[in-house]
Amino acid sequence: MRQILCQYVFSSLLKSTMRSHTYIDSLGSARMMAQVLDGKALAKDVKDELKTKIQNWVNLGHRAPSLRCIIVGDDPASHTYVRNKIAAAKYVGIDAETIKYDVNMSEVALIEAINALNADDEVDGILVQLPVPQSMDERKVCNTVAPEKDVDGFHIINVGQLSLDMPTIVPATALAVIEMLKRFKIETFGRDAVVVGRSKNVGMPIAMMLHSDKKHDSGLGMDATVTICHRYTPKEKLDFYCRNADIIVTATGIPSLIKADMVKPGATVIDVGITRVTDEVGNTKLVGDVDYEEVKKIAGAITPVPGGVGPMTVAMLMHNTFQAAQNLRDKNLQ
Repeated sequence: MRQILCQYVFSSLLKSTMRSHTYIDSLGSARMMAQVLDGKALAKDVKDELKTKIQNWVNLGHRAPSLRCIIVGDDPASHTYVRNKIAAAKYVGIDAETIKYDVNMSEVALIEAINALNADDEVDGILVQLPVPQSMDERKVCNTVAPEKDVDGFHIINVGQLSLDMPTIVPATALAVIEMLKRFKIETFGRDAVVVGRSKNVGMPIAMMLHSDKKHDSGLGMDATVTICHRYTPKEKLDFYCRNADIIVTATGIPSLIKADMVKPGATVIDVGITRVTDEVGNTKLVGDVDYEEVKKIAGAITPVPGGVGPMTVAMLMHNTFQAAQNLRDKNLQ
């Protein structure tokens, strides 16, 4: 009876996070708008699940997972992101702290600080909030974090293991996209997918997981046929690839790059991009890569910005931290 009740509750929650509406087109015909994939609501579900898992973990005698967030400088956006991560960590039961450094900190000093955390057995997860100051080599800094504590999934070893379909820590934003596709039951097997954006932390890992074989060890494969586009893809080619895609994932930071006439009716559109824009009267707002109001009249499912992939990224970062704690426990037992 309890299992049936849980299934009913999950089904109700899923329906509440997938909203669709009817609109009247220019010819007076009623059409269904896209289902809105509510990342904020889904992230709450994921965090609640993690909270229970972590409490059970602690009840078994383990210490709470621990996370250390390093931030260098005073960039307001970076500090906001870190505050959100710390709040989410504390909600699910992760021992989280922010370590702040002055913008004039040297690269050598930052690397020494990271290595101290690498050696600390009481620390499970480490993330360095990007971007770091221009005086530092971002790749060198990311590769300093021990791969088993690299909850961002940016270390060369974690990236390499992902490319080989091996179990690893996956970049949180990419994992958020895959998790949303799974939980909202978006069919990917044999489907045509376009990833617009080729960043090594977002576009590339999304493309790798979308095209990978689900039978491989990582369990993250989606068995889609994937095309990767980027800023130098000619517009007519970008239009062509998108119009023929069952799934579009865009992560460029170019507002309204994806227009309604580029989307196949019924396609799923996942908008990872986020840009702060100012209107003609000076008001600012956050927008994605997708012309949301028009595309949602064509697509079958769409993520909003804000409230889509962003909240899920934070939730998956918490997932990665708990995974790191479990992996380190297993390593110590060996």
